[in-house]
Amino acid sequence: MHEVVSLASHADNGLRPAPSPMPLRISGLTFATGNTDILKGIDLDLSTDRLTVLMGPNGAGKSVFLKLLHGLLQPTSGEISWMGQPVTKAVRKQQALVFQKPVLLRRSVAANLNFALGLRKVSDRAERLKEALSDLGLEPLAKRPARVLSGGEQQRLALARALILKPKVLMLDEPTANLDPATTLVIEQAISKVRRAGVKVIMITHAPHQARRLGEEVVFLHAGKITEHTPADTFFDRPASEAARAYLAGEILI
Repeated sequence: MHEVVSLASHADNGLRPAPSPMPLRISGLTFATGNTDILKGIDLDLSTDRLTVLMGPNGAGKSVFLKLLHGLLQPTSGEISWMGQPVTKAVRKQQALVFQKPVLLRRSVAANLNFALGLRKVSDRAERLKEALSDLGLEPLAKRPARVLSGGEQQRLALARALILKPKVLMLDEPTANLDPATTLVIEQAISKVRRAGVKVIMITHAPHQARRLGEEVVFLHAGKITEHTPADTFFDRPASEAARAYLAGEILI
């Protein structure tokens, strides 16, 4: 039986927690494929704008969890509620999900960003484009075909394309996996900027140092269940669940 540790406080990073722009409540969430239960009766409330880090071993269900939150998959059972509403098209328009392996259009960097802007009726397209290129260090690459970019450049573009629509919730699936330190820094700076602006960030990472730098609270998944939901400093310094202690010690969890 898994021990669940509740959130009692938050990491001291100089930011005061505020209400989330899109409070999330999950009740009895289950997802199965075939005879395999991937997520098993998850209950979770994310009511503040704290940056939430999802951690856990491979196969814990983290990526599936994000896809369910964004409505790309449908639960086998249970409920997902954003601001008291189910995951409707209107709710999804206020969110962005960036995958570990970005999918880009066969056009330039700037055209990829302009395409995203074209999906919405915005009056400040030129300003948003300039800001997105600047924040992710993409100005010198604006006219370059997106699909000839390096892996790190493509990931920066994918994040810029998500942020240019000014989502209330940003979900990230290992956004800096296998990237060099310089690219990781640019992406982390962009994430920190939107967090300070009040965007709710929910982020998967396997990197403890990154989770310490960015995270304010940690949701730890193991074997399809949440075993710990706690402030980030508490999670790393005093993990209370057996699974979290083993994970942080570098043990193999099955």
